[in-house]
Amino acid sequence: MRRLLRQVRAEQRVYWRNVPTAFFTFFLPLLFLVFLGLFGRDKVVDGHPYAALFVPGMLGTAAVMTTFAGLAITLTIRRDRGMLKRVRGTPLPPATYLGGLVLSTSLVLALESIVVLVVGATAFDVSLPARWWELVALVVLGAVSFAGLGIATTRIVPSAEGSSAVVNAIYVPVLVLSGAFFPVGGMPAPLRFVSDALPLSHLLSAMRAEFTAGGLGRPELLGLLVVVAWGIAGAVLALRTFQWEPRGG
Repeated sequence: MRRLLRQVRAEQRVYWRNVPTAFFTFFLPLLFLVFLGLFGRDKVVDGHPYAALFVPGMLGTAAVMTTFAGLAITLTIRRDRGMLKRVRGTPLPPATYLGGLVLSTSLVLALESIVVLVVGATAFDVSLPARWWELVALVVLGAVSFAGLGIATTRIVPSAEGSSAVVNAIYVPVLVLSGAFFPVGGMPAPLRFVSDALPLSHLLSAMRAEFTAGGLGRPELLGLLVVVAWGIAGAVLALRTFQWEPRGG
């Protein structure tokens, strides 16, 4: 446990000292929140204020950017620089190293989620859901599921130089198709079919139910099974395919 906590502290120092990474994974979703909030302050969507839709949308966006994209890019860069290979030659257990990185990333997401909720409440009058503990559980579920998928994605990222481009090409369409910025009800049927298969769509539906319906219903609970299934698949792929050594190394 002490090793794990030390690793978390070390990862936190590395994260906040890396300004580009901190901006990309922490501040960018907040900028989206402010921009969309100002743009749609007085709009009503599906009978609800737009703010009640985009605040949970930014929570989901933060989960994807911080855990999925952040871990995929960070681990690919460290792999190609030989940092992961050197870790295997130290007394630090590989599981502790990865666990420290995932926990550090989760702490960043937790802080970001708090900021999103505070900004939503103070600037756009979006109150914290009555069942706030369910919202916390949803953020944790998203973090765990997308973390596994992010680690698994490193297998298909060819190099550190192209890591941002590859990861962006994956998660940006997912944000759009999942309805992070707008409802997906008006999409053509083929796109809606794809949307229904994505984990973020169901996570966002559950989060929005917390803000607009007072809690989770049966449809949202069933949808969360899709999130869990993607998370398990990501974890299994990560365990079987993750590489510690540089490509060709």
